[in-house]
Order: sequence, then structure tokens, then C-alpha cells
Amino acid sequence: MKTLTRIFALVAMLAAVTVSGMAGNNEAPSYDKNAAEQNLLIGLASDNLGLRESCAFMLGEIGSQKAVVPLMAMLHNGIESSRVVAALALSRIGDARGAYAVKQAAKFDPSERVQRLAAWYYNQYAVPGSFEFIASEDSGSSDAMAVR
Repeated sequence: MKTLTRIFALVAMLAAVTVSGMAGNNEAPSYDKNAAEQNLLIGLASDNLGLRESCAFMLGEIGSQKAVVPLMAMLHNGIESSRVVAALALSRIGDARGAYAVKQAAKFDPSERVQRLAAWYYNQYAVPGSFEFIASEDSGSSDAMAVR
């Protein structure tokens, strides 16, 4: 009986806390964009690959002009996955310097994957229709594309 009373009291307290939390303000949470941008720029310099790539992606999503130069460095010096994320972020930001770097990566990057994706991002976000995509004949995959 004691255990049942304790369980009932715990459920009642949990319900009271839940209801009081739901009765609060329904406004969207606000944030300081400058502080978020600074934290993402710090994360861009991290030794942790996942954090670095996530920060690069988010900087592209918020359109951070401050991130253009570090993202260009990532595009030229990073590993393949980092170069792909940097190309996407630079294309999303829309800065002329970044767009030019993505265009150059689409033409001259040593990785065919980075070339293809950089061309795709440049085509989607920077200058639509600038690259022509054709089906690759030497690959058995139906979704393999080549840039012309």
C-alpha cells in the first residue's frame, strides 16, 4: 500500500510539472545570431571533423559572410567530405569570392566526387544553368552523372 501511494504521488507531481510547463509562453525562442555565428566560426577551427563539417554546413545555412574565407580554406585543404560541405556552404552563402572558389573546385579538384558536387551546388545556388550534367556512360549506375 505504501508503494502504491508513493507511485501515485510521483505520477501526480509529474503531471503537475508537465501541465505547468505547458501553460508557459508559446513564443518562438530567440537567439543572438552574432553569438551563434561566432560559436560556429570557432567550431570551424576544431580538430573534430564532425564538428567542423557541421559548423561549415550551418554557417552556409545562416549565410555567414564572415565564414567565406575559412570555408574557402576548407575547400582547398580539407579532406574530401570537408571539401564537399565547404562547397555547399559557400554556394549557399552566395558571396562572389566563394562562388568563384566553388566554380574552380568543380573544374580542378582532384576528386571527381567533389568536382561533381561542387558543380551541382554552383548550378543550384550560385549561377543556375552554368554546368551541364550528362549521364555517365562508363558507369553501371543509372544515377552517375558527369559534368560538361
